Amino acid sequence: MNETLASWTPRILSVLRIAAAALVLQHGTTKVLGFPVTQMTGVSLTALPGIAGLIELIGGALLLIGLFSRPAAFILSGMTAVAYFLVHAPQNFFPIINGGELAALYSFVFLFLFFAGPGPWSVDAARKG
Repeated sequence: MNETLASWTPRILSVLRIAAAALVLQHGTTKVLGFPVTQMTGVSLTALPGIAGLIELIGGALLLIGLFSRPAAFILSGMTAVAYFLVHAPQNFFPIINGGELAALYSFVFLFLFFAGPGPWSVDAARKG
């Protein structure tokens, strides 16, 4: 049983990358492209939320297809860590209270992807042959 589960690890790594990228990409599309419409739609691209939106849009798209995955994951990890410490942590020490669970989790998932790589279902893997 464990051998069967272990054989799926590389593919599930790709699934984790795709899911995390698709979720963070939505943050970028609402801020930069205005879709879907949320309270973050229409932020200035020169303000910190707008800059984060550009990183989410570009990094999320690259990570979604698995192109330049490690650099994209590293930048996204840093951006979400900065979001946590600038926006959430000053409100309260506990993430459950300060609303920062998602930012913290994104940061660690992207950090893991930086070290683990994109998995076999990626443009990066296809380019390696």
